[in-house]
Amino acid sequence: MPKLVLVAVGGNALIRAGQKGTAQEQFQNAAETANVAVKLIKAGYRLVLTHGNGPQVGAQLVRSELAAAYAYRMPIDCCVAATQGEIGYVLQYAMWQAMQAEGLNTPVVSLVTQVLVDPDDPAFRVPTKPVGPFYTRDEAYRYRDLFDWHMVEDLSRGYRRVVASPEPKGIVELEAIRACVDRGLVVIAAGGGGVPVFNDHDIEKGVEAVIDKDHTSAILASQLHADVFAIETDEEMVCLDYRKPTQRKLATMTAAECRRYLAEGQFPEGSMGPKIRAALVFLEREGKHAVITNAGTLLDAVEGRGGTRILNDA
Repeated sequence: MPKLVLVAVGGNALIRAGQKGTAQEQFQNAAETANVAVKLIKAGYRLVLTHGNGPQVGAQLVRSELAAAYAYRMPIDCCVAATQGEIGYVLQYAMWQAMQAEGLNTPVVSLVTQVLVDPDDPAFRVPTKPVGPFYTRDEAYRYRDLFDWHMVEDLSRGYRRVVASPEPKGIVELEAIRACVDRGLVVIAAGGGGVPVFNDHDIEKGVEAVIDKDHTSAILASQLHADVFAIETDEEMVCLDYRKPTQRKLATMTAAECRRYLAEGQFPEGSMGPKIRAALVFLEREGKHAVITNAGTLLDAVEGRGGTRILNDA
């Protein structure tokens, strides 16, 4: 059976720095991801894509607030689900167009994906993940009292809502994803880290939280027994001493080296840290190897000719 590659598409794949994020910009930017996907398909790989959704969820929440006098508010879990459909469509359309140009006819499907989280996760006691727009002090206090939102102050920009970011435990639609992969479909799943859900039999409300998309991608890759877990980023290789005069690229790392560099502070939270930890999650769950690289080098990295490969200690 052809090898399976799960690609965690970079968070800026559809909305680049300095862009407004218009639909036209997102369609144009999706072409790069589509071209990478087509290269992998032409090389004979089975393919699963995951993706981020931070800017799109933020836009959904802004729309919800601005239209609150005329339409119902959208809770965060519904915003995550909606953006899974939105981004899935953009990627599907771009991939369909790219495949038509190459004479390919591989079906592509997007699956709204729920991800199981633990209601006792410590993240629910201390929410830390900022979402949505900035508010004035009066607005923040009003929403806090009206909706029981957790609000934090940014001294330069105002107040912002924070929500929990619990650890993903399992993929609810795993068997549906597996069935599509086994039938030869390209699957877009677990967008934005997935829609967080409790297995508590309460159907009256969802879970207002967000999940790290790279962590969820690592779990999905391990549960699908992917041959390669590929994390797309802006850089061709992982670097030590990033953007310092002593910066140096790493072609390979072991899991033990990853842990040591994390402890040394080489991979910060807002940058490479979550990606390195996701690679470790995959390897700890008996994954074969992970790669971290940019879109242009992705095929070479999957085939061992570029990017940064992360291997088990053995």
